[in-house]
This record gives sequence, C-alpha cells and structure tokens, in this order.
Amino acid sequence: MATRIERLRAALPALSVDSFLIQAPSNQRYLVGASVLAGDGYVLVTPKRVVFITDARYQTELQTTVPQVELVITRNYLQAVNDVLQADQATVLGFEDTLSWREFSWLDENLLADPVPLTGVVDQLRQVKDSSEIAALRHATALTSQGLEALFKVLRPQMTERAAALWLTRWMQDHGAIGESFATIVASGARSAWPHAQASDHPLEQNALVTIDCGFYVDGYTSDVTRTVALGDPGPALTAAYRAVQTAQEKIKAAVKPGVTGAELDQIGREYLTQAGYGQAFIHGTGHGIGLDIHEGPNIGAGWPDKLVANQVITVEPGAYFPQQGGIRIEDDLLVTPSGHEELTSVPRELIIL
Repeated sequence: MATRIERLRAALPALSVDSFLIQAPSNQRYLVGASVLAGDGYVLVTPKRVVFITDARYQTELQTTVPQVELVITRNYLQAVNDVLQADQATVLGFEDTLSWREFSWLDENLLADPVPLTGVVDQLRQVKDSSEIAALRHATALTSQGLEALFKVLRPQMTERAAALWLTRWMQDHGAIGESFATIVASGARSAWPHAQASDHPLEQNALVTIDCGFYVDGYTSDVTRTVALGDPGPALTAAYRAVQTAQEKIKAAVKPGVTGAELDQIGREYLTQAGYGQAFIHGTGHGIGLDIHEGPNIGAGWPDKLVANQVITVEPGAYFPQQGGIRIEDDLLVTPSGHEELTSVPRELIIL
C-alpha cells in the first residue's frame, strides 16, 4: 500500500508541480505522523525528500516522535524552503491556498522556483481513511456514544447547560479522550432551535427538549455526535417533528453507499421533511466528513456532486428548528464500506424521555 507521502507525490504531476509546501497543521500531522503536535513551520515535499522546517522549540519532540522525518531547524522558515528547493533542483512549488498574504508575498518575490497556489490537495487525500485512521475513528465514536449515554443518566431539570457540557467533557477525558474538537453544544428549551448555540447558564427545563452536539479527539481523530432528548413530555408537536427527523435520517442512512453523491443524500432527507411539512425547518446541510478535523470532505449537501467512495467517514445530521419552541437534530457517524455503510455511533435514536 502506498504511503501518504507517495500518494501525494503521485498527485503532483497532474497539478504541474514537482514539490509541495504544507502549512495547515492537520495536513502536516496527516503526512508525517499523527503524533506531531501543531506548531510553527512547514512540511516540504520535494521529489527527493520530506523536510519538516521548524524551530528549536519542536526539535526534541519531533526527533522523538517522528525520527524518520528530516528536520531543518531555523527561524527563517521561508528562506529554508527556498534553500531546500534549490538543493533538490525543484522548479515549481505547489502550496496550500490558505497561506497568509504575507507568506505568499515573500514566496512570490523571493522564491527561485515558481509558486503555484492549489486548493485541497492533501485534504482530498485525507477523505479516504486507511486502517489506522478507521480504528481511531471507531474508538472515538464508540467512546463518545458511551459518554452521551452516561450523561443522560445525570441530566435533570435545573442543571445548567454549561454544567451538562462540562460533565460530559470531564467524563470523556477521564475515559481516554484527548479533548474536544469543538465546544460542546448543550441547548435546551427554545434555545435548542439555535443549531450552534453555546452552552450557557440557562437551566434545563421540565418538559423541554435538550440538544447535545459534541465531538471528542481519541487517538488523534474526532467523533461528531448529536442527540436531542426530552426532560419529560415535550408535547405532541415537537414529538411529531422528532419522529419526522428520525425517519428522514433513517432514509438518508439507508442510501449511503459508494457512488451516491452528497447532493443526492441531502435531497432524500430534504424531500421527506418537506412532504412531512417540515421542509422550511431544515436549515442546514445534511452532513460532512470527519477525521483529523471536525469538518472534512466529503460534503453532504445540495450542490455537492462528488460521489462517496469506500473508507470515507461521514456524518448524517438532519434537523428541524422552530423559533421560540425548540429544535431537533440527530447525528450519527458512518463508515462507507464497499457494499454500503457501517454505523459507528450506537446511542439510541428514538426520542429519549428522561
């Protein structure tokens, strides 16, 4: 099996470049080892070698964790890039178009090789997970499922959203998570109609919905799971909406397999919710990829024609939101398999009334 560096090198000729500069921390970790912590500097891939250009703060750590990677220790990172390219006789440098204007300006004015901005080169490679990545994602999603079920046992009226979020974070860290991939969302009552509400000191209310959306790093890779539960009876209108969102998610997941596009999956859920009378309440996309970052390709939403392939890991998260009343979102993580998919999250999906 080709290594990640070999896969990157194989992609370069079609892009008309012979070397590539990586600045994004997640892409650096992907290429030279998941144990590398984000820091200053660049990973430079030339036809002859792979070089991590950074400063002395990271030298001992990198020599310990990725001893196979050549280091250039300096404070003048971009000049070192130029020096390595000259030594390796590289002539065209591709670089991530997320580079800052200051960095691009230096390359444009000083680089002896021709600099070419490119979009999503390493990100595209990262969409298809290898066996070690899938194992890490299995671990992350399984642990997050356990953490949410543990949280459900302690949720109660008058507990604040913030207290619930902190309880879950502590439980996850006590059981092996490295930390959050985003601030855990706990949104209750009318605030559950805010898809990205930040956990607040608002107390959980009796007979109200509570949406918990969380992602935790385990073995360097993140989960992303959402459940909406009720503290008592939320009433017939919100209960009916929950069942519609649950059915929409089931229909979307049933269609997940290689060859289906993100747009097609989005359409399945959106059409069902529209027929059920909730189309205007579904106000965001259907899902996205996860891995080293909480949001990666592929995108699951209208306008995304790329077809799923085996060994991608995606979320499926339809929702419905009703201002001043409440909101519902159910999110699971799925591994695309050669013949279909495998659900990685195991938290119950029916409406849980606590």
